[in-house]
Amino acid sequence: MFDGYDSCSEDTSSSSSSEESEEEVAPLPSNLPIIKNNGQVYTYPDGKSGMATCEMCGMVGVRDAFYSKTKRFCSVSCSRSYSSNSKKASILARLQGKPPTKKAKVLQKQPLVAKLAAYAQYQATLQNQAKTKAAAVSMEGFSWGNYINSNSFIAAPVTCFKHAPMGTCWGDISENVRVEVPNTDCSLPTKVFWIAGIVKLAGYNALLRYEGFENDSGLDFWCNICGSDIHPVGWCAASGKPLVPPRTIQHKYTNWKAFLVKRLTGAKTLPPDFSQKVSESMQYPFKPCMRVEVVDKRHLCRTRVAVVESVIGGRLRLVYEESEDRTDDFWCHMHSPLIHHIGWSRSIGHRFKRSDITKKQDGHFDTPPHLFAKVKEVDQSGEWFKEGMKLEAIDPLNLSTICVATIRKVLADGFLMIGIDGSEAADGSDWFCYHATSPSIFPVGFCEINMIELTPPRGYTKLPFKWFDYLRETGSIAAPVKLFNKDVPNHGFRVGMKLEAVDLMEPRLICVATVTRIIHRLLRIHFDGWEEEYDQWVDCESPDLYPVGWCQLTGYQLQPPASQSSRESQSGSSKQKKKAKSQQYKGHKKMTTLQLKEELIDGEDYNFLQGASDQESNGSASFYIKQEP
Repeated sequence: MFDGYDSCSEDTSSSSSSEESEEEVAPLPSNLPIIKNNGQVYTYPDGKSGMATCEMCGMVGVRDAFYSKTKRFCSVSCSRSYSSNSKKASILARLQGKPPTKKAKVLQKQPLVAKLAAYAQYQATLQNQAKTKAAAVSMEGFSWGNYINSNSFIAAPVTCFKHAPMGTCWGDISENVRVEVPNTDCSLPTKVFWIAGIVKLAGYNALLRYEGFENDSGLDFWCNICGSDIHPVGWCAASGKPLVPPRTIQHKYTNWKAFLVKRLTGAKTLPPDFSQKVSESMQYPFKPCMRVEVVDKRHLCRTRVAVVESVIGGRLRLVYEESEDRTDDFWCHMHSPLIHHIGWSRSIGHRFKRSDITKKQDGHFDTPPHLFAKVKEVDQSGEWFKEGMKLEAIDPLNLSTICVATIRKVLADGFLMIGIDGSEAADGSDWFCYHATSPSIFPVGFCEINMIELTPPRGYTKLPFKWFDYLRETGSIAAPVKLFNKDVPNHGFRVGMKLEAVDLMEPRLICVATVTRIIHRLLRIHFDGWEEEYDQWVDCESPDLYPVGWCQLTGYQLQPPASQSSRESQSGSSKQKKKAKSQQYKGHKKMTTLQLKEELIDGEDYNFLQGASDQESNGSASFYIKQEP
C-alpha cells in the first residue's frame, strides 16, 4: 500500500572471489584513490579524471605522462623497483606457505610511507564506523513525540529562542491551526495530501490529526512544522495537488467538499510565505574559511585565531589555525560571547596566543566585525569595577556551580578578568573573561537570598560560609550591586519545560534537557538521564539553548536521554572531563533579611538581589523595581 512517502532503492554491487578463505577487509576510506585495472585511477581525492597514482612512490600526475602500457608508474626507475619488490614479496609468500590477504595485497602495491598512511586511514575508518554505529544504536527508538506523549511533558515554545530559526517570526501558530500534509492512509500510486489540525505543539514539532477523525487519535502523527511537506491550507489548490481523504474514514461522508468548507470556515492556517520565512531564517552570515578570535579551550585566560570549518544551524565548528590535522576544534554558536573579530584581544588588552603561522592560508579571510554579537555599552568613567572586588560567578569549568570570585583585571570596553577564589593558578592562566553586563556574574549575596548553593573557596574551613566574615578576613570589598546587569526579559520559560541544550563541557554535543529552576533570567538546565551534578546554569537568552526539533530541522545529531547502562559506559568519556567537584558545604539556613541588609548591602539594593521562587518566577522585570522605604 502506498504510504505517502517517496521510496527509493539503493544500487548495490558485490564482487566474488575464488579465494573464499581470504580475510574480509573493510574498504579503504573514500578519500584514497581507488585503483583498478592495473593502476588506472577511476576515483580521486579531488574528483578529477585523467590522473594516475604511481604504484611505487605514490606520486600523482597526468596519466598520459606515466610509463608502461598500463600507466602505473611515474618513471622507469619506479617500474623496475616495483618489479623487483613484487618478486621478493612473491618469494616470501611462497616460503611462508600462506596466500596473501586482501589487505596485504592492497598494502603491497604501495611504498612504505603510503602503506603507513593507508593503514592509518583504514584504522580510522573502522573507528569512525564503530562510532557512527554506536550513535545510531543510541538514537534508535528515541522520538521526541513518543517521549513527550508518554510522560505528558511540555516543551518550551519557539518564541523563547530568539536566535533560533523562526524565533522572532513564529507568529500565532498554536493548537487547532490547519495545514496540508501528505496522506499516508491511502493506496493511490501517487503522492496525495489531506488537511490536518495541530493537536499539540512541542517546539518545532506538532502532533497532527487528519480532518474527519474527530476524537479518534488512532492515526495521529508527529512532524516538524517547518518541514518541506507541511503547507498552509490552499497550497494544494494553487499547486494542482490532489486532496484525498484518508482511507480509514472515506465512508463517513459522501460530500467531502462540503465537509471541508464547513470545517475550515474561520479556521487558522500557516501564513502563505511560511516556508519562505523558514528558509530565510536558516541563512547564516558566517561562512567556511572565515577567521575569528575564540577562547583557547585549554587556557581560558587567552584567545586564539581559529577558522570556521563548517556552519550547522548557526553553530560553528572552529578549527584552531595552528592545527595541522584540523582536529583541534571548538564548537559554539555564531552569537556566542566566546568569539570575536580579529584584533579584538589587542583592542581591549586581553591575552592572546600569537599564531606561528606568519600569513593567512589561501582562501582564509577575516570575519567582518559587524557579524559578531554586540555587547551593551557601559560608562567606566564613574564608579566602576576595580581589581580585588568580590562577587559571585558561574564557574566556566564547572557550570553547575556558582562560586566566590574576584575581579583580577579590568579591561577596556567593560570586560573583566575574573578568578575563582581558592582555585586560581599563580600565573592567572585560569582567569576567564566576562563582560560587566554578563548574566553569569552576580553581586555578593545573590546565591544566599535566592537559596542557591554558593561554592566557597577551595580549602576554606570556616563553614558555614559567611560573606561578611570572608570580606573582613581578606580585607576585600564587594562589587557594588548597582554595577550588575538588572535586565530580565519576559523569556517565557517555565519549570519542567523540555528543550535541546548544548553540553557546554563538551560543546559539540546537544542533548535532551529540562528546565528545573528559574531565578530571574537564570535557568538551571538538567540533562535527562544524567545526575544533577552535571546540571548547568545558563542564561535565558543563551544561544546554546534550542527548541525541541531543532536538531531534526538543521540536521544536527541529538543526544537522547542517557540510560543507566550508557551512563556507566560513558563514565570515562566527555562527562568526566568536567572539573572535579571538591568537598563542598551544602548550604545553611537562610539569613534573615535584616542580617543581609546590615552585613552586605544597602537596603535600597536588596530588592535587586531578591528573586522569585522557582515556581513563581516568570521572567518579569518587576523583581528589580526599587521600592521606596
